[in-house]
Amino acid sequence: MAQTVCLEFEKPFAALEEQIRQLEKVQSDRHVDMSAEIRDIRRNLVDMIRKKYSSLTPWELVQVARHPARPLTRDYIDAFVSEFRELHGDRYFSDDKAIITGFGRLGGEKVMIVATHKGRDTEEKVACHFGLPHPEGYRKALRAMRLAEKYHLPVVSLIDTAGAFPGIGAEERGQAQAIAVNLMEMSRLRTPIVCALIGEGGSGGALGIGVGDRIGILQYAYYSVITPEGCAAILWRDAKMAPQAAQALHLTPKDLIQLGIVDEIIPEPVGGAHRDPREMATVLERRLTSYLRQVRSQPIDTLLENRYERLRKLGPVTSEPLAAPSGAPTAPGAAAGDNAS
Repeated sequence: MAQTVCLEFEKPFAALEEQIRQLEKVQSDRHVDMSAEIRDIRRNLVDMIRKKYSSLTPWELVQVARHPARPLTRDYIDAFVSEFRELHGDRYFSDDKAIITGFGRLGGEKVMIVATHKGRDTEEKVACHFGLPHPEGYRKALRAMRLAEKYHLPVVSLIDTAGAFPGIGAEERGQAQAIAVNLMEMSRLRTPIVCALIGEGGSGGALGIGVGDRIGILQYAYYSVITPEGCAAILWRDAKMAPQAAQALHLTPKDLIQLGIVDEIIPEPVGGAHRDPREMATVLERRLTSYLRQVRSQPIDTLLENRYERLRKLGPVTSEPLAAPSGAPTAPGAAAGDNAS
């Protein structure tokens, strides 16, 4: 699949894809059989992609999670949520389009969808605040989840946000409080909750709809207390240190499994979800359906106890000093040999 956007480390793939296009054109225009050559190049391309994607650095993984062609929430809803009926507004201030909520069917089961959405084109991105929810978005999400509890429907949460909106207006309307209330209420919501991180999982912005009984993360998604750029800007006052920050943040799916923050890594097609959105939607639908079966089989009191304990255990405390990542300068204000935190 040819990509309109090419990440820096994907440029060798683009060169082979261009060769394939040229050979296909020759085959079509001159009626010459080039199938053997095309097949060999495709095989080399797949091998090259598979090898590179098996050894991505944390920073490269972050770039894949942000890929402009990566499937977004509405793509997945359109792909596998039937009879979707969207709910709007928080009944206090406005309708935040960075949060999508609504009734639908997943795998034949009635569910409540709660999700963040970044927007695809410029107009939609602006309307969705580039996927950065305001407090009214979190209040809308909570209103929807309480409806799910009332009607005994499981909640399916899809997360893809760099974080909550950091503007003055959002803070004035209670951004921190809205997220905190969601954490508290989701921890004791008497209905099953399953979550999937499909792209970016940024800090409290993701946690505000991310307290669940089963949490999966796509193979090339990430989950972190802060974006690598934000971390680098705070620690070293230089956003260019983002690759080193990504290494230090332990934000990859493998790290998250080891830390007990997520339950499962959901495999993506070779080269990422952006190369085969349809296949990715099929895989995600199956995993979410499986999660729903798992949580449905357990008593709600057991789910609540386990859900609360998972939330309380996030962010294990250690007495070990935090070493700066390789190549990082000393944090401003820290003496040589000191550990910045």
